[in-house]
Amino acid sequence: MRVTLGIAVSLIVAAAGMFAFSHRDTPSLGSRQIPVDNMNLTSITQTDAGLVTAGELGHILVSSDEGNSWTQAALSDQRHALITRLHFKDSLNGLAIGHEGWILKTRDGGRTWQEVAFNPGSEPLLGIHLLPSGDWVAFGAFGQSRISRDDGISWSELPSPEGTDWHLNNIIASEDRRTWLIVGESGTLFRSTDGGTNWESIPEFYNGSLYGGLSLGDDTWVVYGMRGNIFRSDDNGLSWTSVGGELPVSIFTHQSLDNGDLLLAGQGGALLLSHDQGRSFRFLHKSGRMTVTDITLLESGNLLMSSDSGLLPPLSLAQLKQPSGA
Repeated sequence: MRVTLGIAVSLIVAAAGMFAFSHRDTPSLGSRQIPVDNMNLTSITQTDAGLVTAGELGHILVSSDEGNSWTQAALSDQRHALITRLHFKDSLNGLAIGHEGWILKTRDGGRTWQEVAFNPGSEPLLGIHLLPSGDWVAFGAFGQSRISRDDGISWSELPSPEGTDWHLNNIIASEDRRTWLIVGESGTLFRSTDGGTNWESIPEFYNGSLYGGLSLGDDTWVVYGMRGNIFRSDDNGLSWTSVGGELPVSIFTHQSLDNGDLLLAGQGGALLLSHDQGRSFRFLHKSGRMTVTDITLLESGNLLMSSDSGLLPPLSLAQLKQPSGA
């Protein structure tokens, strides 16, 4: 049976759908009223403006002091739809995507946003990236595909890879930006070796959803998804070997550390660490029911994580060396 939309949506747990479809008019929040420790936040990144995070009810928040205080970004239109992902091409220019085909563009690091697309009733957009051609592409539920050829200002429909109607959860680039992967529902994986111009499906090696991944260079990739499943490829995505799956929770995000280690995170606050380029992972931590949705590395060297229950306290690299906890 097809995985339902609420479950398959990348980086979104069941509560997210409740927030996304509850169109409430909420008053503007002052910097001291923003409940960043009790919000569904799906994405966090660093820009010229500082830290930028987004998620519940279309909120985009900015911090210039490493997360100690937050202000709301200025949006041209507030749709109160869940924002699923932020992606910046540099420290000033980026896009936000979300439910109902919502796309917003910023030119100042996330301080202000201009709506460039909104399609009421449209399926959620889940992954976005800038191709080497200069075109932006966005993918989402039921194979939804969009393209912009004018730096994100206008958008049109794009045929889904091989006509798929599976949920497409994320798009990933190799270090040289020539090879690209799209990961999705029911083990869906498409590969492009020409900068995202053409796509081919990779034979199924896993029947559960894949939510993300990364290139480690030298034709090496890691992808991850449901039920703690992690796969590694050493031949530029043609074949895959399982290097995880013992943890009964989904994995949604990752962060490469300065020392070359790889940190994965997901449901239940689960953290997994690899010291060997993704050949094996050590379980670090699991706490409660909240889900880690994204990770960014602060200038201090600490890690700041967003979750469906708000921003988590900064985590030091020294804490990653502590024994596993329940």
